[in-house]
Amino acid sequence: MLRVITCLILALPVVAWGAASPDHDFFKHAAEGGLAEVDAGTLAQSKGSSQAVKDFAAMMVKDHSAADDKLRKLADDEGVSLPSKPSVAQMASKAKLELLSGDAFDKAYIKGQIAAHVHTVALFRKEIASGTDSQAQAFAKETLPTVREHLKKIRQIAADAGISTS
Repeated sequence: MLRVITCLILALPVVAWGAASPDHDFFKHAAEGGLAEVDAGTLAQSKGSSQAVKDFAAMMVKDHSAADDKLRKLADDEGVSLPSKPSVAQMASKAKLELLSGDAFDKAYIKGQIAAHVHTVALFRKEIASGTDSQAQAFAKETLPTVREHLKKIRQIAADAGISTS
């Protein structure tokens, strides 16, 4: 019984934070994704074996850092607390990348970037369609074309490298 009560007490901040606004999930996941993109991009700039991967990674660091700055300002203005690091799953993906090198690194990075950008497009589209925070929706609308362009670019890099993405 004590264990159940402890779990409920520990869950209260999470429940309370999530209940404040349906848009908090968007803020949280967008922030985690941006942080993960910057981390993976920084890693790929040093470990990538192809110039295309290195160039894409540099674009990820630049573009996602700028978007993260805008998101943080928006969250600050609205009193929303954002995570300071990527999700556990995103950190695990980066740890796996750190173990790779050469073509294996490039292939894993490319596939990971495609999956991450497909997920981000869906997250932003959901916020635009059903979010209740007009500022979060505006951020999603403003940023979505860049995310779509990233997805198009990384898919082209995959195709040029002969990497199957299905």
